[in-house]
Order: sequence, then C-alpha cells, then structure tokens
Amino acid sequence: MLSEKMQNALNSQINKEIYSSYLYLAMSMYFEAEDLAGAASWMRTQVLEEMSHADKFMSYVNERGGRVFLEAIEKPAVSWESPLDAFNGALDHERFISASINDLVSLAREEKDFMSDNFFQWFVAEQVEEEASVSEVIRMFKLAGGAGGGLLMIDRELGSRVFTPPATN
Repeated sequence: MLSEKMQNALNSQINKEIYSSYLYLAMSMYFEAEDLAGAASWMRTQVLEEMSHADKFMSYVNERGGRVFLEAIEKPAVSWESPLDAFNGALDHERFISASINDLVSLAREEKDFMSDNFFQWFVAEQVEEEASVSEVIRMFKLAGGAGGGLLMIDRELGSRVFTPPATN
C-alpha cells in the first residue's frame, strides 16, 4: 500500500506527465502552423510517449492499492520565437520532469518504499533518453543556423521518428 504522501506525489507526477503531453501537442500545432510537418510529427510522437508515461504511473498507483485523482491541466504556451526556441523549451521542461522524478526517488528512499524506488528507476533511465533526444535536435538546429536547406533536412529527419510503446512490467 502506498503512503498518503507517496500517493499524492504520484498523482502530482501524473498531472505533470499529462501536462507534458499537452505541452508537446501545443508545440506540434506551432510546428504545423510554421509548415514544419516533420517537427510537428516528432512532437506528436512525444505526445504519445508522455501519455504512456502517465498511464504507467496510473497503473502503478492502482496496483499498489492507491487512488488516482486527476486534476486540472495547466494551459501550455502556444507559440515560440523559432523552432530552436521551442526545442529549448522542451529541454527545459524535460529537465523539470527529471528533477520531479528525482524527488520521487528521494521520497521513496526516505519512506523506505523500495517497490516505488524500483518502479521509478525506469523513469530515471527514460529521462536520460528524453533529455538526450531533445538535446540532439537542438544541436541539429544550431548547426543549421536557420538555413532553409538545413531546416528542410532536419524537418525530414524529425518526421521519421515513430512511437514505440514502453514495455509493460
């Protein structure tokens, strides 16, 4: 059984994961408006990934006899200065999520909740991948330097990303 403090922390994380999905959907719509279909597709893939994370957390809460309480989702930004600015925002957000996951691990260890600690390790590894993935896109945009041909190539590359659901445990 989850402690009340852990259940509340998990519910907060669920909200953050759903917000992440909502933020990336807003970014996808921004890229659509900017005629960057590949970047829009990349973000749509990210939407699915974030919702799968929320689902994984919700399943865990239920498996541990807790209760999921869905709260209001904050409105995300809807425009950015440039594609690079949008991806910098995505990286900042992923770093925020990484810090939140680290806080969950700390809470689990403080409460000697080894089951939750074990569960959170998947997310710790996932956040390394999330930050690296966004950082790579930022690197590509910086190398292109706003050049039309470079942006076209990056957009094509981003459009090739596909969603792979995480393995269920």
